[in-house]
Amino acid sequence: MRQGNEIGSPPAIEPGEFGRPEGGWRLKLYKVIFEADTRAGRRFDEALIVAILLSVAVVLLDSVADISRDHGAALDALEWFFTLLFTVEYLARLACVRRPARYATSFFGIVDLLAVLPTYLAIVFPPTHALIDVRILRLLRIFRILKLSAYIGEYRLLGAAIAASRRKIMVFLSVVLMIVLIAGTLMYIVEGPAGGFTTIPTAVYWAIVTMTTVGYGDITPHTPLGRILASLMMLIGWGILAVPTGIVTAEMTAQRFGLKLPATRTCQECLSEGHDADARYCKQCGAPLPDYVRV
Repeated sequence: MRQGNEIGSPPAIEPGEFGRPEGGWRLKLYKVIFEADTRAGRRFDEALIVAILLSVAVVLLDSVADISRDHGAALDALEWFFTLLFTVEYLARLACVRRPARYATSFFGIVDLLAVLPTYLAIVFPPTHALIDVRILRLLRIFRILKLSAYIGEYRLLGAAIAASRRKIMVFLSVVLMIVLIAGTLMYIVEGPAGGFTTIPTAVYWAIVTMTTVGYGDITPHTPLGRILASLMMLIGWGILAVPTGIVTAEMTAQRFGLKLPATRTCQECLSEGHDADARYCKQCGAPLPDYVRV
């Protein structure tokens, strides 16, 4: 099995990529840490998600001056608790796979390392403490934990549709770029520096903000002609936002039946993986498969 997919986005971990141990304590630990189709594996991953959320909450609270001043010692203790917890978990992942180097250099392996490294680096370089928030990336595992195979399938479908639409989207963006350049230049001519449009890039910035319907309001037209141009930009922006959605939707419709939903079921006899959710027997050795449990 491969980690990643055809469009280059990191889905949930595919454990077979790192090598499943043949037996002993490493296999037992592997089933708990990497396999979400067991009760122990689900409980482990659910507890891990709670720990990740709580650790990120600690970092967020620590950034508030009043809370940090009144409860700084407790927050520091909690941070070190979570750091040690994630350190043990990271080392356990390395210990229970047959190819630890491959896991350590994988997407989630690097994220796991970054989840604990900032706290240790903060001892020497305190500003790096803010990097602890990278732990939130580990919540991508939730797709494997909850067995949202349908959602993962739609995720891959969306990614494939975006990849197939990239040429059309690039053409669309080039048209938008021309519109904002022309509109910005016209607004610079109409309003000029006296109206706040000091340069053409500034006027183009206004055109982008107006077309995307953000409307910061830091630069506004004052002349009647400028307001007419602004009104046209608003109407164009309101209508043009739906174009990329239509392009991607068309590609999703065209590719809807071309992708097969992934599966993570494991045969307990030969340890082969990737069996379909409705499979009753292993496609490698023919042994009966355990019942597929939907969470």
